Amino acid sequence: MAVDAIGGDHGPRVVAEGAVAATRELGLRVLLVGPDAIVAEELRRAGGPAGIEIVDAPDAVGMGEKVTRATLKKRSSIQVAVEKVRDGAADAFFSAGNTAACWTIAKMMLGTLEEVDRPALAAVVPRPDGRTVLLDVGANANCKARNLEEFAVMGRVYTSAVLHTPNPRVGLMSMGEEETKGNELTKEVHEVLKGSSLNFIGNVEGHDLFTGKVDVIVMDGFTGNVALKASETLAESIMHLIRDELQATPVRSLGALLARGAFRAVRRRIDPAEYGGAPLLGVKGCCVIGHGKSNATAIKHGIRMAAEFFASAVNARIEAELKALGAAREASGVGSS
Repeated sequence: MAVDAIGGDHGPRVVAEGAVAATRELGLRVLLVGPDAIVAEELRRAGGPAGIEIVDAPDAVGMGEKVTRATLKKRSSIQVAVEKVRDGAADAFFSAGNTAACWTIAKMMLGTLEEVDRPALAAVVPRPDGRTVLLDVGANANCKARNLEEFAVMGRVYTSAVLHTPNPRVGLMSMGEEETKGNELTKEVHEVLKGSSLNFIGNVEGHDLFTGKVDVIVMDGFTGNVALKASETLAESIMHLIRDELQATPVRSLGALLARGAFRAVRRRIDPAEYGGAPLLGVKGCCVIGHGKSNATAIKHGIRMAAEFFASAVNARIEAELKALGAAREASGVGSS
């Protein structure tokens, strides 16, 4: 796994700690990419190396840096790490750095899969009976019908291959369940998906994000990004509210102590760190982008997710299913703008 050692709000220390944990606990081999001296020192602090090789990359892309400037840094940790995937020296790429820079550089250097117009970021969110995949969650603010159709296929393949969900149910985010609801874009996409081979159950609404009604929810990147960040903040706020209330009286504190194991289990189930990051679907390679606030646990799971992405052979299946969707569209006479 080629890992960007510099990306993220917390700097190379937590990346090194997460990489060491991934090698020791998961048995993965890691190329840690960044300024040689800095990475070596953080690895020493973290107790490495253990299956870790340092790859020197003297430049860094700032978390708020513009993409146009970031792509000019040919020796940045992001660019060098993606090069390792392109050249076959690494199987997958992970970074908790600048999201826009990561997916732009990945698309430029690796190219897109055949039949893919725009790659999409997919996020995995918890629900009572499992997990739901949302896409796009930030790569494409403005989408055409073709893009949402591709997202549906990519999400379905990823959910089946990586999360091992049989025949995933696909829903289209709209403002009502009826197929007549929504804007012209969602109505057009609904018509195509309804006639596809996907297990398409129709439109879903915001309250279906966590109900388990569907396994994949398709939307534009603007909507997806808002939904994901609002959900993460809500989960964190609820945990804080519960903690404050449980500490309000001695009796409640005693009850909290007795139920401590249950609270820890719930926190693990809703903690974004346990899911690692968002796979970038649609590029010729395996890339996972983590949250900027990723701690060492999130880094470890992001590296794990990248390894699972590679092992699943998702990309070949995405290409095959998109070709089938295109053929079905032509046969039905339904166009896609």
